[in-house]
Amino acid sequence: MDAKEASFRVLMFPWLAHGHIFPFLELAKKLSKSNFHIYFCSTPVNLDSVTKHLSNDVVSNIELVELHLPSLPQLPPQYHTTKNTPPHLMPTLMHAFQMSSSSFSDIIGDLKPDLLIYDGFQPWSAKSASSIGIPSVNFATSSCTTISFFHHLHTHKTYGDFPFPSIFLRDFEKRNLISRGESIEVQDKEEGFAFGIFELSCDIVLVKSCCREIEGKYMDYFSTLCNKKIVPVGPLQMEEIAKGLLLVGEAINFIWVVRSPGETAAEEGGGCLPEGFSAAVEGRGLVLKGWAPQAAILAHPSVGGFMSHCGWSSVTESMYFGVPVVAVPLKLDQPVNCRMAVEGGVAVEVGRDEVSGEFSGEGVAEAVSEVMIVSGERLRYRAREMSEKMKMEEREASFQVADELARICAKKVSP
Repeated sequence: MDAKEASFRVLMFPWLAHGHIFPFLELAKKLSKSNFHIYFCSTPVNLDSVTKHLSNDVVSNIELVELHLPSLPQLPPQYHTTKNTPPHLMPTLMHAFQMSSSSFSDIIGDLKPDLLIYDGFQPWSAKSASSIGIPSVNFATSSCTTISFFHHLHTHKTYGDFPFPSIFLRDFEKRNLISRGESIEVQDKEEGFAFGIFELSCDIVLVKSCCREIEGKYMDYFSTLCNKKIVPVGPLQMEEIAKGLLLVGEAINFIWVVRSPGETAAEEGGGCLPEGFSAAVEGRGLVLKGWAPQAAILAHPSVGGFMSHCGWSSVTESMYFGVPVVAVPLKLDQPVNCRMAVEGGVAVEVGRDEVSGEFSGEGVAEAVSEVMIVSGERLRYRAREMSEKMKMEEREASFQVADELARICAKKVSP
């Protein structure tokens, strides 16, 4: 069978967080336009959100498949997603997800797809596919920089000899990982992310990358660590942030998206606005509560900078739209993403106390001024340069991903 003429069926299975689901969905849309039929598997509450993002030109080639988690009294169906799920229920959600492995085995056994694309939190899905002769490919939604850094730590048990010294964790960031139970030892357990997921992938690993100029050496090192070909798919201390935005004065207008502590304690660090802040910035600052169309805002030509915690989706979106970043990393992969962006010349990190990790309003103001005024033109030029390269590589990546996956599918269906 000619791989270029075949229509292959691919089952895509992301982790239950929107930060994973929507990169998987964007990849599904691309593949659906390249002769692939997609089965997209998640919980009903997540698929409700996915449905709203399916346009008429792809809906016929993307079939939604419901995964039902086991019924647990403390985890009603509306919490079968990380969005708005209380932090204390996250371990329960992870456990319920793992308990759904038998249901997933039934799904993949009934569908018999040509390929499974799976996420990092469910190695059991790849094992289930392998047991019935279906190949699997891992799709990593983190940056290659982050994956190579933590994979190196997993392999060598030390931060010290990572070959790229511009990427590092400060002492308080290391302590934060340990205090949150996210040390490398925890990542080896059955529940949660495990580096063995890359061994289960076929001869390639898909990654959500920005552009090779910035991440190329990290892609190559990751490839060495996992012995796979890496295929890119393309591209809170609230009062102190508020103080910094006040200190920069009237020269800089801003949009600040604020989420309530209960909604974001697990994701954004919590906190609340100081009294009188909204009145003090009226006319030059817009405070939005809950959600804002981040990509649409970043795409607007009037936006000259983006203050971000440096989640990977935010970093790639800012680079894609040519907007430099004021970086305030908090946890997990954010410090590594931040330092990669700083190294690439598209970000300035807010300074912190090396021991406590605290930052000041003055430090926020200094970093904002650096991005918007002092080095604004240089940073924006570099960000626009990266944007052009990302868009060029995005077009090339679409063809490469489709070709690589078709090759793997063709092996499976060949007599």
